[in-house]
Parts: sequence; structure tokens; C-alpha cells
Amino acid sequence: MEINDILKLIEAVSEHGLTSFVLEENGSKISMKKEKEVITVTAAPAVQTVIAPAAADARDISGTAPSVPAGYMAPAVSAAGTEMSRSESIGSDKVVTSPLVGTFYNAASPDSDAFVSVGDTVKKGQVLGIIEAMKLMNEIESEYDGVVEAVLVNNEEVVEYGQPLFRIR
Repeated sequence: MEINDILKLIEAVSEHGLTSFVLEENGSKISMKKEKEVITVTAAPAVQTVIAPAAADARDISGTAPSVPAGYMAPAVSAAGTEMSRSESIGSDKVVTSPLVGTFYNAASPDSDAFVSVGDTVKKGQVLGIIEAMKLMNEIESEYDGVVEAVLVNNEEVVEYGQPLFRIR
């Protein structure tokens, strides 16, 4: 069997969605196996529109600086969207993220004050909020010492695994 025949065979197996194929011919054996494709779906947190920074030395292929209209707004990302600006970041390396999917609560009860708010000093291990998942209340503790720079979720908001909750400086 020649290489062109083998390539045609590979294409035919792929086109028909086969996951395995074995061919024995004249003492030669060809075996092909395709692993199942795993698809992972994640939702990006909602992000508000961001003004794109103008790069001073940005050049296009012709060597001229691109013109950016005044008030140009970069594309925004919604929870259902997939486009995200590379320049966009949380703004700190100290970010507390959600360890699970559930509903975020900023206080122990509706009548209580919030565990923390922007500007509060926190210690490592201090409770920042609660995530309810499957009727279980999971305390979210600070992983850092510092000052709460931002609370990135609202009370009673559904959060995803890995979603940023707090930014600490």
C-alpha cells in the first residue's frame, strides 16, 4: 500500500466519523484510532465596555500608525459573548476566585452587614462572603492580607467556578 492510498484511507475514516479502523492486507496491518473529543464550556463574567488604549508605536503592515477615531470603544463582552480584549485584566495579582458554582451572599443573613466592603483591611483566612451550593453554605475566605480594592460580584448573584469575586491590594 502506498502513502497516497493511506492518506485517502485516513480521509475516508475521518469523513465518516469512525473512531477506530483496522486493515490487514498482504501481511501488513494498519490500525487507526481517534480519541473522543472533549468539549469544555465556560462562561465569561459580564464586562462593561472599555476604552481601547492607543499604542504610541503601533504600526500596521504598511508601516503607518493606525488611526483610532476619538471616543472609540473596544468590543464589550457579555456572559454569552466570547470576545475579550487582551489588554483587559482584573488589575491585581491578588484576586479571590470562586471555588464552586453557586449563589454568592455578602452577609450571613439579609439583616446583617456585609462581611467586607471596598476599603476594608482583611487578613488571610478572614471570611469575605458565602457561596450557597446545593443548600450548603460555603464560606469564602481571603487568601491574602491586604485591603479590599473591589468587590466584583453583587449580593445574591450566581457565580461560576473560577470567577473573580474580590480584588485585594
